[in-house]
Amino acid sequence: MTSGHPTNKLADTIADRLAHPDAVPSHLARRPWWRQSLAHGAPGVALLHIERAATGLGSWQRAHDWLAYATHAPLTTGADSHLFYGAPAIAHALNCAAEQRPGTYQDALKRLDKVITADARARVDAAHARIDAGRLPSLNEFDVIRGLTGIGSYLLRRDPDGKQLRAVLEYLVRLTEPINVNDQTLPGWWVDTGPDGHHNERFRHGHANSGLAHGIGGPLALLALATQRGAGVDGQSDAITRIYAWLDRWRVATPTGPAWPYWVNRSQLRAGHRAVSSSQRPGWCYGTAGLARAQQLAALATGDDDRRKMAEQAMLHALTKAALRPESGDPSLCHGHAGLVHIAARTAADADRDTARRLRAGLPPLLRVVSAAATGDEELEPALLEGATGIALVLSNAAAIPRTSWDACLLIT
Repeated sequence: MTSGHPTNKLADTIADRLAHPDAVPSHLARRPWWRQSLAHGAPGVALLHIERAATGLGSWQRAHDWLAYATHAPLTTGADSHLFYGAPAIAHALNCAAEQRPGTYQDALKRLDKVITADARARVDAAHARIDAGRLPSLNEFDVIRGLTGIGSYLLRRDPDGKQLRAVLEYLVRLTEPINVNDQTLPGWWVDTGPDGHHNERFRHGHANSGLAHGIGGPLALLALATQRGAGVDGQSDAITRIYAWLDRWRVATPTGPAWPYWVNRSQLRAGHRAVSSSQRPGWCYGTAGLARAQQLAALATGDDDRRKMAEQAMLHALTKAALRPESGDPSLCHGHAGLVHIAARTAADADRDTARRLRAGLPPLLRVVSAAATGDEELEPALLEGATGIALVLSNAAAIPRTSWDACLLIT
């Protein structure tokens, strides 16, 4: 795609608007958390400039200015930090830059690695104690956004042979084992709250979350990626098989291809049935695209050709469905068409030749939808997951594989 294409022009405009931290709107700069938030703040903007510098579309000075801004004050560590906030979030951005410019940011990364490893050790110990006591987990114990799966994805990049990654993988194996609560057998990732982490009547007895961002799709992706890279622990393949079984149990055949419910509550578990809404999000966090990619990664890791084909066809159907209803959804990376485009491009890179060709053919129309929806929308905040930063990252090298590993935080690579 040429630099004059509208999608690239929009990415240029967004990047120029966020050229320097001094341009941050005051209502964001005043928020003390914004500097450390990968989901909503400065580390995500740094990723945009790192990717653009790596592809020759921008300057490394811009990337450095944002990294310096993000690290100019103490960072949050401990229980309040996670892949998308605090020390791990900043470390992910620094590592993406260091991979492209060997020798840079090494002292900062070593200090952060020490803290992140210690925090991960404490969280794993707490998780095992919870399992030993027969209690249910919380989503923020294990998910990608706030939990050990997200931390594990960082450890896999930084120290794939390290004992702390092994500890996270061993914990995830235990997480997939059934748990008995009040004489009912539940999947080990069943939580006693709703998806928002709060108790309410609809989820009075909790739920099992399927999403890539918040549910069992994230652990599946991490276990798969670790397997592909030779990082394995006892029971890892069995854990993948248990997650397969759950997803197969709840997979629904729809007119537009296979789909999975966002979650299953206790009454649905008893009934053994859960309808899938026709208005599912097309993007990363929930819905077909994220789960299809997680299963493709797992299938590639385990040599399961039938599952790989199913996952790739599910992605193709999701792309086709979105093209037929371009007015639905939003343009964002997390919930919308930018996320779908990016995951589909990643899926195509690992798909068989014919499916890859069909997936790539479906990307340009949706890229135009993303560009049209985001152009001129001044209300879009500079956020990675739900705003202009994530959109610009996808559009900067539209429908192509990124030069950097910025999207490792999404557990799709």
